[in-house]
Amino acid sequence: MRRAVSESEPDAFPAELDAVFDALESAAIIAEGSRVLLSNDAAIALRLVWEKHLTSKELSLLAEESRARGQRISRELAIPWGDATRAVHAVAVPIPSSKRVVLLVTDIEESRRVEAVRRDFIANVSHELKTPVGAMLLLAEAIRDARDDPETLERFTERLHQEATRLSRLVKELLDLSRLQGGEPLPEMSEVAVTEIVSEALEPLKVRAESSGIQIDVSVSDELRVLGDRRQLVTAITNLVENAIAYSPSGSHVGIGAHLRVASEGRTVEISVSDSGIGIAPADQERIFERFYRVDAGRSRATGGTGLGLAIVKHIVHNHGGRISLWSKPGVGSTFTLHLPAPGT
Repeated sequence: MRRAVSESEPDAFPAELDAVFDALESAAIIAEGSRVLLSNDAAIALRLVWEKHLTSKELSLLAEESRARGQRISRELAIPWGDATRAVHAVAVPIPSSKRVVLLVTDIEESRRVEAVRRDFIANVSHELKTPVGAMLLLAEAIRDARDDPETLERFTERLHQEATRLSRLVKELLDLSRLQGGEPLPEMSEVAVTEIVSEALEPLKVRAESSGIQIDVSVSDELRVLGDRRQLVTAITNLVENAIAYSPSGSHVGIGAHLRVASEGRTVEISVSDSGIGIAPADQERIFERFYRVDAGRSRATGGTGLGLAIVKHIVHNHGGRISLWSKPGVGSTFTLHLPAPGT
């Protein structure tokens, strides 16, 4: 609690007010003009007070307007925050028979950000669902019209199956991402051999790699282990290898390697998936783990990609207390590395 009025002053605030202000989660201030007479720690944390004065011109104007009109005013403001601004919801209430105003300020920057993310997510999901659903409707009509043409009927039926598979995968990955982001607790952690995770991840991808003319090289020690949820870790490796296959040219190699790194901060298992594909430009590398972000949207859709794979990988690694890093150079290739805590760290 910060006071600019001493206890001996005749119009000092009662001590009970300190307890009230401290109990508030919002920033609370009593001001007279731009001078701050009383404030709580939340007001200091929100950088609203400096040397017993309000730091925000907008907040000072709101207080003055409330005092002049003699009524409560509620408004959203942008307050100074370093070189930028921060969104807050401010309420100003004049104290009768004085020039003082009570200010309650709530930080809404994070809620604004979450709401923007939510809107973007809904818009992206709507767009992504519209494509396969629209294609399935058109194909259904085409199949109905081609029922007397067996060759055309077979071709349209195969296309319909592809779109249905894509839609099913999109829905599954949306559910997976929702669970991962929702903070759903992991199942009981257990030690898992990295070779077992890699083998399980590669099993369903062998045919795809062979048909694409891509050789998969694995270099993982049998002794290497991580602590985590086997199913989620398999999903992470699968998504990385799928991407490597999709963005690599025929005749190239995809490599999977792992090793133990020992440092002062602890022991870390690093699992890397490398390719010699098209690579990722620096500007795209900053956004590559965003939901629905695609470096090459046309190629991603052609290979059945949803734009959610890397976002899922990022959240799986984060939930395991690790991180993911990327090295990439356009025309040379990319390497994604999972940094996971080793057992016993």
